[in-house]
Amino acid sequence: MAGGKKAFVFEDHSQERRCYVKEEGEIGMELKWHTPHDQPFHVAGFAWFEQDRIYRRLPQNPSHALPEAVDYLANNTAGGQIRFQTDSSKLSIKVKLDGKADMNHMPATGQCGYDCYIGMPGEQTFYSTAKYDHSKEEYEVDLFERYDGGLRNITLYFPLYRGVKEILIGLDQGAALVSPPPYDSNKRIVIYGTSITQGGCASRSGMAYPNILSRKINWEFINLGFSGSGKGEAEVARVIGEIPDPALFVLDYEANCVSPELFATTLPEFIRIYRSMHPEVPILVLSQIRFGQELLERAQLDMRLTRRKIQIDTVREFREQGDNHLFFYDGESLLGSDFAECTVDGVHPTDLGFWRMADHLEPVLRTYL
Repeated sequence: MAGGKKAFVFEDHSQERRCYVKEEGEIGMELKWHTPHDQPFHVAGFAWFEQDRIYRRLPQNPSHALPEAVDYLANNTAGGQIRFQTDSSKLSIKVKLDGKADMNHMPATGQCGYDCYIGMPGEQTFYSTAKYDHSKEEYEVDLFERYDGGLRNITLYFPLYRGVKEILIGLDQGAALVSPPPYDSNKRIVIYGTSITQGGCASRSGMAYPNILSRKINWEFINLGFSGSGKGEAEVARVIGEIPDPALFVLDYEANCVSPELFATTLPEFIRIYRSMHPEVPILVLSQIRFGQELLERAQLDMRLTRRKIQIDTVREFREQGDNHLFFYDGESLLGSDFAECTVDGVHPTDLGFWRMADHLEPVLRTYL
């Protein structure tokens, strides 16, 4: 049972691993352990996965030197997914993280855990999350067991704020293993931004707003939110521009822009760099959500309105110069009128806040797809 004590030992068998698992007071059973690197599993959300074969959001050897913080945070696996179909009655995972849970305002289930959703695209239903001893860097948990119902489509969401060195997926011996249903398009939706984009502070990984959107819109999403470090640097723009087959690029980095003066410089330059690499891809400039402090601190409100005007003016200037594929959307209304109640700390959304963001953004993104 989930959370019960287990004894396990790995045996290597070419492209599979087996683990003999014994529950306390239960006769041992045999699971077959798979690496998602192999077909028919599909790993999504990591644009350079086929090249580097690691769970990382930017290339291991980028063409341009990345800021140190961005390079480090690229190892956080926000937005990653493992997709497959199986009729196994049990699904377990064994995970090696790159560190322990260490956040004081975000649960370990969101920072370090995997979420399991079951259902076809557009119909995925949350089933379970990885609950484990968060003082450890490795864990093995059951995501479901004794599940009946035949072949089912599985989506596993990677941790939002920690790196994953290895994940193995344990299924019944002899269980069917089939490729997932295809996306509606071979193109990708790329979102660049801040800690909010990355998923802070969702209670579990499936509740980051890009992940919620991925269940509403059956396309591959690339989450490039870098906590505290989405500052719009030119070298980051050049590396992101190398992601092939973008259908839409969302710029959501206002909250990390450092200052209005710097924002007025980085935003148009970022757009120019990306546009030079993708002349006709729609670019959506998304202003930030409202922060709770602005209700009591006028300076906070004035700062946000100043930055919003910079974005509106920048988009208007590019459009006047002929760029008809550049758009602006005001994020002020994304959380609703009671926005202060939708955050953990006045800044980072709760699950309710992320759900409201995705619910508002779905029709907006569909417009440009």
